[in-house]
Amino acid sequence: MIQDIAPHQYQVSYQPKPPRDTDVVLIYRENVILAEYREGEIRYPTIAEIRTVFPQAAEKARFLFRMDTQDYYELQEPVLEEFQSWKYENIAVLREAKPMWKAFAGVTGYQIHTWYRNTRFCGRCGTEMRLHGQERAMYCPACGKITYPTIAPSVIVGVTDADRLLLTRYAANHSDYRKYALVAGYVEVGETLEDTVRREVMEEVGLKVKNIRYYKSQPWAFTGTLLTGFFCEVDGDSSIRLEEEELCEATWFRRDEIPVHPSTISLTNEMIEYFRTASPNDSMDTRRKE
Repeated sequence: MIQDIAPHQYQVSYQPKPPRDTDVVLIYRENVILAEYREGEIRYPTIAEIRTVFPQAAEKARFLFRMDTQDYYELQEPVLEEFQSWKYENIAVLREAKPMWKAFAGVTGYQIHTWYRNTRFCGRCGTEMRLHGQERAMYCPACGKITYPTIAPSVIVGVTDADRLLLTRYAANHSDYRKYALVAGYVEVGETLEDTVRREVMEEVGLKVKNIRYYKSQPWAFTGTLLTGFFCEVDGDSSIRLEEEELCEATWFRRDEIPVHPSTISLTNEMIEYFRTASPNDSMDTRRKE
């Protein structure tokens, strides 16, 4: 998956320091990122490269995170125009860009950037927020409120019926993603993850489920989400009652009928492939990969 970047290491600790010329600058505009993207390979500019068009790059850059021994910064202002080989690319290219560890860096920076952009003013009193300085947070100088990055928990659900897996496709007005996926949804206030599984499956396809088993989790920075994967079994009638506002299709597929998708970045695709390649006699519990 996209976060599986070994031997590279993403370091979550917040330890800002003055940037070096070799440190990376991530520059975003809405849903695009400034990059050099050629034949599927992606690269981001350094402080030294940005300084050729904006001499105050080091002074204006804001620390994001560290990858291995290199620090990553963002530059929110001024908004730079494209220059030389650096062009604004849609964030969606990070789903396929290589190497994957650089794609992970780009989309993780995008999540932090989006949070900063959406946290300019205090939600309690409306005062302009400031960087906390000691941790990745914003604080209000007027009322003292401290705000941390928001992460939305959600579930990805592999619903099974013996040798069949339920695959869905989103309605056009709900998502631009057109390939097959699994039942998914956000956790509501006061809800356990298991209760979310039951509710989302019932809401989207009208099925009761049992034997809910945890599979794996994934940070999904494209939507600021922490995905939690579960497998479960249909409980009783397997007839589908489709929720058409969100989905345009929900279909049972036997293992040998499941469409193969080459992407390895998402928890959804891994879970589909995990079920597709399982032997009918295998236990889903014992086959789970760490």
